[in-house]
Amino acid sequence: MSFEVFQLNPAILKAIQQCGYITPTPIQSQAIPTILAGHDLIASAHTGTGKTASFVLPALQRLCIHPFSKKQYGKPFILVLTPTRELANQVSQSVRNYGKNLRFYSVSLVGGMPYEPQLKGLSRRVDIVIATPGRLIDHLERRSIDLSAVNMLILDEADRMLDMGFVSEVNKIAALTPIERQTLLFTATWDNELAKLANSLLKNPERIQIETQPTQQNIEQRLHIADDLDHKNRLLEHLVGDKAVKQAIIFSATKQGAHALAQKLIAQGHAAAALHGDMKQSARNRTLTNLRRGKLRLLVATDVAARGIDVTSISHVINFDLPRFAEDYVHRIGRTGRAGALGTAISFALPDDVLHLERIERYTGQSVPRYIIPGLEPTRSLHRFAKKPKRKPYHYEASRHSYFQEASKRKSNSHRNQPLPHHQQQRRNMTKKAIT
Repeated sequence: MSFEVFQLNPAILKAIQQCGYITPTPIQSQAIPTILAGHDLIASAHTGTGKTASFVLPALQRLCIHPFSKKQYGKPFILVLTPTRELANQVSQSVRNYGKNLRFYSVSLVGGMPYEPQLKGLSRRVDIVIATPGRLIDHLERRSIDLSAVNMLILDEADRMLDMGFVSEVNKIAALTPIERQTLLFTATWDNELAKLANSLLKNPERIQIETQPTQQNIEQRLHIADDLDHKNRLLEHLVGDKAVKQAIIFSATKQGAHALAQKLIAQGHAAAALHGDMKQSARNRTLTNLRRGKLRLLVATDVAARGIDVTSISHVINFDLPRFAEDYVHRIGRTGRAGALGTAISFALPDDVLHLERIERYTGQSVPRYIIPGLEPTRSLHRFAKKPKRKPYHYEASRHSYFQEASKRKSNSHRNQPLPHHQQQRRNMTKKAIT
């Protein structure tokens, strides 16, 4: 199957060919015809399956079929909601790549960026808006954007938006769009909360479930057991010194940890940088640009900041800290092995991380192979329950007898050592005198 079977606009097909795409992925081959037919859609597929093109291509086709009026200032025709700024930037880049032969206007509304350029973009004709929920709510309160002309509402990574607590914002935004809109919901996981959201926003949706392994087959996974933080640092220093590591993303559990680890790698002479939520958006964009241009070899990132990173040159992903959720593990290692390339995912696990590791292995349906580096062998094993020393058998009657025996001794001894009250001591002295 080729993209020509979808009967897309020739300008879109030309852009697809220029991007080097030949055949659609399973999610694209099922989602694109459903969207073009005008149905609401729930699509479940894991990261790296081509979900972005699944909704961007039909959205661009919708613009070709329904030319947008030049008088619609600040009224987008297509609205895409994403959970993070990085993912919004990735979607914006895909819109530019696939629509480079078309004439349309798109605006990205994300937090951490100045309002002035965004307000300027909304002051003219706008066809597509890609936004994070928080910043879009800000613009709605400023009345700088009007959602009454939205024809297609797209929720990308809806499960992540719920995890980040955006459910009320999403409902508020959807309520300001027309009832007759087409709504598309893309997600990697599915649960009851997401089902409630889908029931409230979508009308008789088609459901697509891509049955694939949670982890890609072209990603080699490894696990190194570490004794403590110092051991993890020594393992990392050894691994990043390998020339096979062309570019790597190193995941840290905290913002402070990501910053400290990046500084340590820079001190060791590596071209490294941190990427986390406390950074300004301009600094985050600059860091990602340097990564794509090859100026950075090592990127230390948190989960939220790394959402939406699509750099095909990433050869390794290193989980310095194991994620607390198994879904995040899949998203992390999916940053390598992009576009059919081979990738390597390396994880460090402390003995206390055994429960997190078990969840990951249950979710992926496979055990992560254990590796040992000569000279950096762990001294502690990765067991869920450590063996406890055997206790002596407890005999109730013997213990009861010894307890009362010891208690009576303590009572008698304490009674003897206690000084008598003054009148009793005086009476005892008078008795001794009478006897003598």
